[in-house]
Amino acid sequence: MNDSIERNIPGNAPGLRNASPSGRRGWSCWRSVVLIPLLILFLPLSSVSENLSCRRLPMVMEGFLSNHYAVKTITREVKAQAIEQMIKRLDPSKTILYSSDVERLRPVLHGLFAGMQRGDCAALKPVYDVLVARARENEEMVRKILAADYRLDEAAELNINVSKRSYLKTKAEKYDLLRKLVQFRIENTLQTGIDLAEARKQQIHHYELQTMRVIERNPEELLTSAAEAFALALDPHTNYLSPEKFEDFRISMQLSLEGIGAILSSDNGFTVIEELTAGGSAARSGLLKPKDRIIAVAQEGERPVNVIDMDLHDVIRMIRGRKGTRVVLTILRQEERTTRFNVALIRDKVELKEQEASIEYVTRKAGDRRYTFGVIDLPSFYGDEKEDKSCYEDVKRLLGEARGRRVDGIVLDLSRNGGGLLKEAVRLAGLFVDQGGIVATRDHLDQVTVLANGSAVVGPAGYKYKLMAFPGEDPRALYTGPLVVLTSRLSASASEIVAGALKDYARSVIVGSDHTFGKGSVQVMMPLPWNLGGMTVTTGMFFLPGGKSTQKTGVEADVKLPLWFTLEDVGETALDYPLPAQRIPPFLGSQGRLPLWTPVTQAMLANLAARSRERVAKDAKFAEIIRTSKEAAAKKGIIRLADLRRDMVKENGAKKNGAKKKETYTELRQKAKEQYAPFVNEGVNVLLDMVTMGYGNAPRGGFSSN
Repeated sequence: MNDSIERNIPGNAPGLRNASPSGRRGWSCWRSVVLIPLLILFLPLSSVSENLSCRRLPMVMEGFLSNHYAVKTITREVKAQAIEQMIKRLDPSKTILYSSDVERLRPVLHGLFAGMQRGDCAALKPVYDVLVARARENEEMVRKILAADYRLDEAAELNINVSKRSYLKTKAEKYDLLRKLVQFRIENTLQTGIDLAEARKQQIHHYELQTMRVIERNPEELLTSAAEAFALALDPHTNYLSPEKFEDFRISMQLSLEGIGAILSSDNGFTVIEELTAGGSAARSGLLKPKDRIIAVAQEGERPVNVIDMDLHDVIRMIRGRKGTRVVLTILRQEERTTRFNVALIRDKVELKEQEASIEYVTRKAGDRRYTFGVIDLPSFYGDEKEDKSCYEDVKRLLGEARGRRVDGIVLDLSRNGGGLLKEAVRLAGLFVDQGGIVATRDHLDQVTVLANGSAVVGPAGYKYKLMAFPGEDPRALYTGPLVVLTSRLSASASEIVAGALKDYARSVIVGSDHTFGKGSVQVMMPLPWNLGGMTVTTGMFFLPGGKSTQKTGVEADVKLPLWFTLEDVGETALDYPLPAQRIPPFLGSQGRLPLWTPVTQAMLANLAARSRERVAKDAKFAEIIRTSKEAAAKKGIIRLADLRRDMVKENGAKKNGAKKKETYTELRQKAKEQYAPFVNEGVNVLLDMVTMGYGNAPRGGFSSN
């Protein structure tokens, strides 16, 4: 959920190649380069990356503090927060460590974070030793739980809300918790048609793998966790990214990668092909199928490496590579008979088309007229100037297509959009509001910069700010018709900028959850020298045209829809150490220009909300959403094995022990879309209300004719 301002960093920046071993000189030069405020370019990662070492940690820590918006020194509070974050990263499920372990490790970790400033990480060894001992203990307990006389306990209950669970105090408590966890995992396995004996074997193997992962996470590997914990102690959105996570972030923003074009999952130690990406080399080969298992990977000219029981991310890293290079996969296929064969593939660029902006057209009839509406789904604010990829350009193209269809209104769906690139958000908002300021950022020096489309921005008299102006749109390309923006608690960062700006300009109706996520901070993405990965650092706060920050409060919906129970605890206020909300003077409007659209009035918003409430109260799908949400809230995170079995049987439409077919990635995506359909449908209904109430004076097609 980042509003990321990327920096243009030359590949051979001065001071990097000949950096001193201490990292001080190298960091100083590197810092002076990355703070040049240029928008957006990612460097490709080298195929060989240096592991984060203790001697590099002081440089990384200095980088966080030098660039952070609010925190400039390591205070006692920062150390305490870093310790808490480290403990969370060591045992996020609270199933490994005892409360006595946690208390014993606190002073050790205090010494660790003090020593990290000097490049001394010796304290990681006792931390590692405790983790290994407890993981082995868990594995042994599970073996005892799943002995030959094991039987399911239909009355078993499990609290799945980890934040509400305390750390374990005794071995008896741990044994009881592991017994319940195993019960529920086995029940899920049985529902797929696997018998109890095989399900027991799979669970034992699961804990064997868990022990192996902990052992592999040697003291040196724990350095990554320490760097992440220190970053998160500053605020929820500052983070250290390992080379692998940095690459994942780059891919998510650019919507492309170089690989074979396959979606992979991990199943009991096997890497399984879930889906082949259209146009990727895996699909073009015609040799691979979903459910094939990858058991070995070989680079060109090298021997195969066995990947059974290997961490999924490590397997993916072996399969990805530069375009034009060759990789050989050893495949295990289980059909009528089991076959084993090799497939040689040439890596190529894979476009992640499913994550691009898309449009669907829906029709509604009112009176004797039929209306056509366009629903634009925008999963993220992606972009890559180097590869000529831009969500702004994609949405502009879709609006042009909608113009050709002479639509009567547009729904912009940002309900599952967690943010992205700031420039893309600003320019995209300009497609609906013409010229004017969209967002302002304030840095740690109190310097305010307004990002706008067009150069003339209205600001308060005597208030100094910088202006970063993007080209204004041709008025004939603007969409000026009825507009609904669909939001939820998942709408964050750049989504909140666009939704908030359109709300401040009275340009659209915001329909969705009570409010958006509430993330009002700006992060800068910085590649680290020596290919150590990267860091996201909170360098400022952003403000909407009305002067308000979305920090903690988010953007309030004009038309509120029922909230999924799973989103109740989603938001900035639920995170650790959020920054406080702030305000600046408004910068709303554009000098001397009247809007090309009809502003939405408060009276209209009240009317639309009343009509929506009446519909939702009568809608069977919303009634089901409300019912299940209330039931889940009443359980307070407690699930029962008997209830789980009943619900799964009901969902499968099968007998008590009927097998559930494992859903493919495409099927799961379609299922999620169907579950969210009532919200999109109501967004369209609100749009129909706007049209039939006589909103706007734009010609049919919603585009200005000026």
